[in-house]
Amino acid sequence: MSDFSLLVLAAGMGSRYGGVKQIDKLGPCGETIIDYSIYDAIEAGYNRVVFVIRKSIEQDFKECIADKYEGRIQVDYVLQELENIPSGFTLPAERVKPWGTGHAILMAKDKIDGFFTVINGDDFYGKDAFRVSMDYLRQLSMQDTGSYAMVAYQLNKTLSENGAVSRGVCCVDANQHLVNVEEHTRLQYQDGNIVNIGDDGNVEIMDADTLVSMNFWCFHPSVFEHLQTMFTAFLTANIQNVKSEFYIPFVVDTLIKTGKAHVKVLSSDAQWYGVTYREDREYVQEKLKEMSKAKIYPSPLWR
Repeated sequence: MSDFSLLVLAAGMGSRYGGVKQIDKLGPCGETIIDYSIYDAIEAGYNRVVFVIRKSIEQDFKECIADKYEGRIQVDYVLQELENIPSGFTLPAERVKPWGTGHAILMAKDKIDGFFTVINGDDFYGKDAFRVSMDYLRQLSMQDTGSYAMVAYQLNKTLSENGAVSRGVCCVDANQHLVNVEEHTRLQYQDGNIVNIGDDGNVEIMDADTLVSMNFWCFHPSVFEHLQTMFTAFLTANIQNVKSEFYIPFVVDTLIKTGKAHVKVLSSDAQWYGVTYREDREYVQEKLKEMSKAKIYPSPLWR
């Protein structure tokens, strides 16, 4: 195969961050986190990027982000809007929260027909993550319909000092295949430990090296059919729950348990950085500046 697509989820609302993270200029020359991901993806061999965005940020996003990629990588867009749901369902008037990462990926079903990798637009994943994902994709054929992969990170390398975060906690077998992934929505530091606070208020102490998903997934395009079926079932059960979300880890976990997919957990020495909260901004800026000084990235990225 010669067409390797990167699907960038960039429609998040950034409620905890207090702004549109996707277009925040964090690099030493005004680069966004997405700029670094696209730079690393091109270097690894990806030749197409599809952005999932919202209509409300479309113009600003294209002006700030995508125009600079012209001539470097093929660029396309899809919109994730609340009303983009299957026929037969009525959108609750009070619904403002996006439907989640599973829904975001589903929006690209008419744009991607080959193997593809999914990332968050506001996460810095590191060069090695893109390298190992491309190494995996290049060894597959279209007959490998259930062959998925993910790049996992150690939990202690993915937290914020400024509040709780959501992570998909992974269980991996002896062959480095994912057994299951469970969403933990309130992971944080507390009294020198990493803890997860459950919906019932119970506190669970977590191991620092626990493997977690940062939504860095490699998929066969047949995943879109699974997403469509499962999103319809999700809406049937949750349409009136205005805070419910259709998480991609839930989809993957279900496909593993039903034998429809196996997921290779890819090892990488990449370091993750993110801006969940506004207070994270300064730390990430400093790390990007350090990488520029160390010549890991050119400055500016795009010349």
